[in-house]
Amino acid sequence: MHEKPYRSIVKTVSWRTLGTLDTIIISYFITGNLVMAASIGSIEVVTKMILYYFHERAWNKIPLGRVKPTQNDYQI
Repeated sequence: MHEKPYRSIVKTVSWRTLGTLDTIIISYFITGNLVMAASIGSIEVVTKMILYYFHERAWNKIPLGRVKPTQNDYQI
């Protein structure tokens, strides 16, 4: 099974949205400063989206744990 690059992009954005909210909340609890927490989150969102995209594309090339669909998988 093969995933198209746009699927990786959509997954990247949805995951990073959730992850960045988590980072902002944790940063706020640590610093007590919402502006600082938002700054940390805004830097983190960009770098981690880029890293995740390439991580996802690399894993798309690794067959570990994948099973090729059989003819029976397509029957109703």
